[in-house]
Amino acid sequence: MTKAEIIEQIIASTGIEKPVVTITVESLMEVIKKSMVNGENIYLRGFGTFLLKQRAAKTGRNITKGTSVKIPAHFIPAFKPSKEFLGDVKAKVRV
Repeated sequence: MTKAEIIEQIIASTGIEKPVVTITVESLMEVIKKSMVNGENIYLRGFGTFLLKQRAAKTGRNITKGTSVKIPAHFIPAFKPSKEFLGDVKAKVRV
């Protein structure tokens, strides 16, 4: 699903005008990004948590040159779904 499809579904379910929904969705994403860049986790009860995970320093390999590269420790964004969200997905999605 794309951002445009999310916006269309919100419009269909609420009847709010497209420019308002678009600004709201864009603003939500911007707040999440800014918070995470500032080192904050975002907790959305019943949905999940956007959190920062720390990756340890490691040595990478450049296969073409045959050299080693030190990769410093760094943080990456991650999402952990809530138990409720995870249960809904497990109950509905079948492979």
